Amino acid sequence: MNEKHASQDNKELHLDLSQYFPYQLATLDTAVSQSISQLYSGRFNLNRQEWRIMAALGTKKAMSAKEISAHCNLEKMQVSRTISRLKDSELILQQEDHADRRYTRLSLTEKGKAIYRKLVPLILAREAFILSALSEEELDQLLSLMEKIRQKALELQQWG
Repeated sequence: MNEKHASQDNKELHLDLSQYFPYQLATLDTAVSQSISQLYSGRFNLNRQEWRIMAALGTKKAMSAKEISAHCNLEKMQVSRTISRLKDSELILQQEDHADRRYTRLSLTEKGKAIYRKLVPLILAREAFILSALSEEELDQLLSLMEKIRQKALELQQWG
């Protein structure tokens, strides 16, 4: 095992949390998410899941709850609760799917589209500011490395 991550003392492994990859990733996620969530939570009173679903619908136009769950990497129950809140706030509309009446399609209302149009440039500006710490080459490397790690994590999930 890499000495940077753990030290062996009397055959007992010790974890240095500050060097532990999942911890570093979680703290990065928190820092980035909180810096961006200030926009949608403060100005528009949306939580992370609400914004994620609105962003998906802003891009995809109309989706089923199941498609949203997969696209946004959210659990079915989270999606269901969030859809209810967004409908109550009149930000999304739920309509019967004309092709298959067993399903409903969700889309942004005009009010939801207006918020989406206001938020996207602000969020993209914050993303650009955060990523300005990297050169274009470093960003390409980071995205490539993140995908490699994601694939390994998915592989490990398959093993159980």
